[in-house]
Amino acid sequence: MKPNDVVSSLPNNPTPNNEATVDQAQQQQQAGLDFIRQVISDDLAAGRTQKVITRFPPEPNGYLHIGHVKAICLNFGIAEEYQGVCNLRFDDTNPDAEEQEYVDGIANDVKWLGFQWEGEPRYASSYFDQLYTWALQLIQQGDAYVDLQTPEQIKLNRGSFVEPGKNSPYRDASVEENLTRFEQMRNGELSEGEAVLRAKIDMASPNVHMRDPILYRVLHSEHHQTGNKWKIYPMYDYAHPLSDAIEGITHSLCTLEFQDHRPFYDWVVEKVHSPAVPRQYESSRLNVDYTITSKRKLRKLVEGGHVHGWDDPRMPTVVGMRRRGFTPEGLRDFCKRVGVSKTDGIVDVAMLEFCIRQSLENSAARGMAVLNPLKVTLTNLAEAMDLVHARHPNVDMGERSIPLTSEIYIDRKDFEEVPPKGFKRLIPDGEVRLRHAYVIKCDEVIKDEGGEVVELKCSIDTETLGKNPEGRKVKGVIHWVSATQGIPAEVRIYDRLFTEADPETGDDFLANLNPESLKVLQAVIEPALAQAQPEDRFQFEREGYFVADRYDHSPEKPVFNRILDLRDSFKPGK
Repeated sequence: MKPNDVVSSLPNNPTPNNEATVDQAQQQQQAGLDFIRQVISDDLAAGRTQKVITRFPPEPNGYLHIGHVKAICLNFGIAEEYQGVCNLRFDDTNPDAEEQEYVDGIANDVKWLGFQWEGEPRYASSYFDQLYTWALQLIQQGDAYVDLQTPEQIKLNRGSFVEPGKNSPYRDASVEENLTRFEQMRNGELSEGEAVLRAKIDMASPNVHMRDPILYRVLHSEHHQTGNKWKIYPMYDYAHPLSDAIEGITHSLCTLEFQDHRPFYDWVVEKVHSPAVPRQYESSRLNVDYTITSKRKLRKLVEGGHVHGWDDPRMPTVVGMRRRGFTPEGLRDFCKRVGVSKTDGIVDVAMLEFCIRQSLENSAARGMAVLNPLKVTLTNLAEAMDLVHARHPNVDMGERSIPLTSEIYIDRKDFEEVPPKGFKRLIPDGEVRLRHAYVIKCDEVIKDEGGEVVELKCSIDTETLGKNPEGRKVKGVIHWVSATQGIPAEVRIYDRLFTEADPETGDDFLANLNPESLKVLQAVIEPALAQAQPEDRFQFEREGYFVADRYDHSPEKPVFNRILDLRDSFKPGK
């Protein structure tokens, strides 16, 4: 098998230098393009690229989070904008950390976000044979060698940012010796940590990533795709650029931490003489305040029982945000607003919440739920009645029937015996309108032996259904639910997981966990809400946006998660 057989039919797609010039920056500002889209537009206009091909290359060692959402939107979004294609490729080069569960979960997340990849999902492991052949080529060219130093010796001899590295004593071994040792590595004759294959570049390079980086290591582990075929596995920095080359990727988009890796990316593609020459471009990663995206720390939250799994609605994982009730449209809008830049920064979580609320405003049906019930008896309601109202005030979503009975519940916060200044809800001898129903007056307050209010006796103004009362103005409007026909429901009130905008503040991020991030309430909902299907979203009037839980909700036992409250502190253009 020749090293270039896999890619022999792929076009050469050279592109200009990665750095956006001042002129390009000015042009992109005028055209409304970020620097990546400007590069792509220039490549297409100049004929350097005929068809845009991008890729989203997650490692299947965990669940995707909010940072990955930006990468997904960027790669798939650019392919869509330029009539190109985007591949989904799993970077499955570390079998010790990867599972099929994560492969399936990542694919589902991409689909849920509204994107579709080109063809079947791809795997770096599908290219292992070609990568191995190219490794042999590098050895034969004198560009790679097997190093038998211990991992500790390799690390020590690598040097530092201020000191050059030291050449390995195995660096100048003959091609024949290296081929023999590499074959021993592949056959499992050498133990883990006993040998690695390294590129031969420059141990004195000021870029430590060019100091003879490791290409292959020994791992006697079963792979979820290739089984026990391999005893050696390629490193990410080796497999990634060559996988891009095999697939003919034109623009390989990644985050700024890979900027120093780019010289090696270019080096390895050049050394194997790939006819397809992908180019790497780096932009800032997505950092959101009150949020942690470190996989290690997210795992610590899960394994320490601080959250209820990877799909806990407080987690920044895609499965967590989906269960929370966030919408794909809102997440895509958020990533669009964040944009693409060369400068790292922290995004206000209020912008994310604004985008989610915007997506829910005209897509979430309305309903009423009382989260902290207080009984009200309507003493002069002649008979129970069904009130028919629209499911949404501005969008045609049909109608719903709301039963009004002589016993209802209102929320405790909507009644005060001694009201604070400006209180516009129910008070003794005061009036308030029931949402979609009558104006009522509080005639009597009933308390238990401890002095706690347990019931209100109220009368309705029978002339106020659908119209204002004569001769007076009633300012307050409160929501309610029938006490006899309302449905008990569990309502989970989620808040931010951390109390600090920077969860890393202090010695231990766990010390900044918000003890009030979850409250479980026993509420009562109007009957129509109980018929919701899992993941149906609603605005509980005056309370916030809620979603029927993806797993726990059923008509027999309704469970709703609060997506967000109705308050919005973010203003566009802020």
